Amino acid sequence: MKKLLLALVCWVSTSLSANDGITGFWNTISEETGKAQSVVAIYEYQGGYYGRLIGSYNDAGKIDDTIYDPKSRATALPGQPFYMGMDFIWDLRQKGSDYKGKILDPEKGNVYKAVLWTENGNLNVKGKLAFIGRTQTWVPATKKDFPSGFKMPDTSQFVPVAPVDELVPFP
Repeated sequence: MKKLLLALVCWVSTSLSANDGITGFWNTISEETGKAQSVVAIYEYQGGYYGRLIGSYNDAGKIDDTIYDPKSRATALPGQPFYMGMDFIWDLRQKGSDYKGKILDPEKGNVYKAVLWTENGNLNVKGKLAFIGRTQTWVPATKKDFPSGFKMPDTSQFVPVAPVDELVPFP
């Protein structure tokens, strides 16, 4: 019983995802490999919710591209902005237990309708065009996912920034 309680305390203390809805830090998972690809911060700003890329994993499973040292660029987007630091989910509004808004595929430059919801401690993210869509399950990021000395960004200080001018501007 003590081991179970200790494991539960450790899990709760290392989870960086908030228990109040979708806000927090989430690992995106590759559909091909099943491994973590990137870390996304979902944050609230003036009643809407936004998703910002803050880190990506290399082939060895370590974060090496971050908002503090961005390397890779979204070549499909005008101006080829860095992936890290990009708000690619925006204007999510809560509708019941779902959050609905927009999501950008920065590799292709396409914008889709987005629906996000939590289930079993994970975040389901669905991008769709009309009735066709696909859902990914993201898992909570933990402190151990980040490099030693990585300073966790204060998402309360984030202000949404459109990834490209041609997109619907943020409020």
